[in-house]
Amino acid sequence: MDFASKWSSLLTSPSLKHLTEAGYGIPKEKQHAAVQDLTKAHIESFDQAVSEGLCRAVQAIRPLEFMFKNDRISLAFVEATIFKPVVGKGSICRDLRVFPAECRGRRCSYRGKLVADVSWSVNGVPKGIIKQSLGQLPIMVKSRLCNLHGLPPKELIEHHEEAEEMGGYFIVNGNEKVIRMLIMPRRNYPIAMSRPKWKNRGQGYTQYGVSMHCVKEEHTAINMNLHYLDNGTVMLNFIYQKELFFLPLGFALKALVDFTDFQIYQELIKGREANSFYKSCVSEMLRLVMEEGCITRGKVLNYLGERFRVKMNLPEWYTHEQCANYLLDQCICIHLRSDVEKFYLLCLMTRKLFTFAKQECMEENPDSLMCQEVLTPGRLYLMFLKEKMAAWMVSVKLSIDKKAHRLTGGVSSDNLVKMFNMGSDVTHPFEYLLATGNLTSKTGLGMVQNTGLCVVADKLNFIRYLSHFRCVHRGAAFAKMRTTSVRRLLPESWGFLCPVHTPDGEPCGLMNHMTAHCEIIAPALPTTTLPALLCSLGVTPVDGSPGRAYTDCYPVLLDGAMVGWVETDLAPFLADSLRRFKVLKEKKIPPWTEIVLVPQTSKASMYPGLYLFTTPCRMVRPVHNLALGQQELIGTFEQLYINVGISEDEIEPGVTTHQELFLHSMLSVVANFIPYSDHNQSPRNMYQCQMGKGTTSRCAAMTWALAASSVSASPCECPVTPPSGTSSPAATGRRVS
Repeated sequence: MDFASKWSSLLTSPSLKHLTEAGYGIPKEKQHAAVQDLTKAHIESFDQAVSEGLCRAVQAIRPLEFMFKNDRISLAFVEATIFKPVVGKGSICRDLRVFPAECRGRRCSYRGKLVADVSWSVNGVPKGIIKQSLGQLPIMVKSRLCNLHGLPPKELIEHHEEAEEMGGYFIVNGNEKVIRMLIMPRRNYPIAMSRPKWKNRGQGYTQYGVSMHCVKEEHTAINMNLHYLDNGTVMLNFIYQKELFFLPLGFALKALVDFTDFQIYQELIKGREANSFYKSCVSEMLRLVMEEGCITRGKVLNYLGERFRVKMNLPEWYTHEQCANYLLDQCICIHLRSDVEKFYLLCLMTRKLFTFAKQECMEENPDSLMCQEVLTPGRLYLMFLKEKMAAWMVSVKLSIDKKAHRLTGGVSSDNLVKMFNMGSDVTHPFEYLLATGNLTSKTGLGMVQNTGLCVVADKLNFIRYLSHFRCVHRGAAFAKMRTTSVRRLLPESWGFLCPVHTPDGEPCGLMNHMTAHCEIIAPALPTTTLPALLCSLGVTPVDGSPGRAYTDCYPVLLDGAMVGWVETDLAPFLADSLRRFKVLKEKKIPPWTEIVLVPQTSKASMYPGLYLFTTPCRMVRPVHNLALGQQELIGTFEQLYINVGISEDEIEPGVTTHQELFLHSMLSVVANFIPYSDHNQSPRNMYQCQMGKGTTSRCAAMTWALAASSVSASPCECPVTPPSGTSSPAATGRRVS
């Protein structure tokens, strides 16, 4: 009996007919929720980037102003929209929509058009709005902009997709590309760290510093440091256009607020009034500003603008003061909107720096997960898009300057449309980024690396395929380091990063995978009501005076902004109240809020304070709150100061505050597939995670062929179906052993 006859008897068997009538082989009405959650972090971040994030990015792009024939021309983005993939103009077809399967077959890219409304004015007089296409952008499969979004399994199959298609990737030149999720410093949190190489930055520099990764709402990022000098002064360091700049702290403080020197002095010494050395250092920093003749805020702004305007590339009619304000807005604490908020935050960072330099608080480990977050695909997509849209306006200006001799009688709407079409679009930069994984950026986007950002979504089997979407990489820059401190498995990663699923060899410890229940926060809702709620619960505003001395108070920070002070006795009750509001979903506190109360101890520990985080891109995981009897999302920083028990016998009354929902919460999806892993050697579990991802479809084809060959002996006891992408041995002429 040949193979075709065996397969025909299998298809017409009564057993298979019974299974078909019972529902086997018929697509379900909805996709499996657990499978779709595997790519949730990728899709949600992309959806947020192309909706709310795009609106914020367009508003954040500064207008481009330049001179043209004695006229001041201004170009500004008003609105931008990304459309779903459709066929080009002039095509004749029934359905204008383009689907991923067609792009895979044609070896092209799955992308949609970016259209922006550009307003222009001459000498401050608005002239109108021009709608302009800026090119084609790659669209993530199964996102809001994808034509597969919301389709049930039956319709997915009709469009040549799998019934459980997860999405989360891009199609570039027919290849499925995934943007890697990278580990980044926790946004808007001052990290005290010691770096011996900082001593080489100049005379008097020490290894002590406080670093902050400042990120705005539209994910624009910049790195900023405060350096402690051996003469007791502080130097502010920031990066602009990939160049390193240094600024004495006193100049930055006086440029931000119109306070007297005594008011600045009083703010800096809060909580350290008895430290005579610190007070003399503060006086010295303010005296350095006076020696330059900068008595008022206006003189300080004029002083800074005169020296930095060469690097700012601003219009020549800008005053020195305007250039200085641009510098403060783009380079110093960019996540805060007002200069007063920046002033209070710099004062807090200065106090923390001196506390750390005098060994009164401990160093924070930047390799620990408590000081880290995740660079999601949507965040990288939006940052890159914002930079390329700003570069498009610059290219239009260059085109106007180049064709100046042809534009007689000034700039008109028709001339601008021609110049807009000559501008550099965003199609090629995006496809180059996704195709090669290399980042070409003038600003660096606040990132450490510019290579290895994208990988091909291998489909050797489902285990390898899903691992691409759960993988979190430390970065290619750390692979070249000879030290092993970056690769260590720290206890802070419990429940967030799997201790088993990491490869051996060069990427060991650098390429980790999220646990099965770990999530990444995608939405970013405004927190305008939280400061008022904190004040109603006993927090003294930042410009007020608490009932006790500042030494008996904790600073309160909300998303990197100093909002006030709370007394040490009241702080635990405040944290418990906020946690109750968070779990019970009261007072409009987001359920993903991270509440961290760092207590003051007799020994040098972490810098005390009450820290609240509602920002996106943080890792959270669900646990059971024993006091409230409900599920709660906790973050990586928050987990250090709560007591989580695993099983019932580990719960201690009055000590244990939370309990794990599952005994396997510490393992990734792939590690959970290992049967009886607790009866195995730990290296064997690590090897199995890699071996499972290395299995090819050839094994599946062999299993299918062997099962099909046994039909004649016991027909249809265990019906099998051929896996996709495989052919029968009879058709290929290969031998099955």
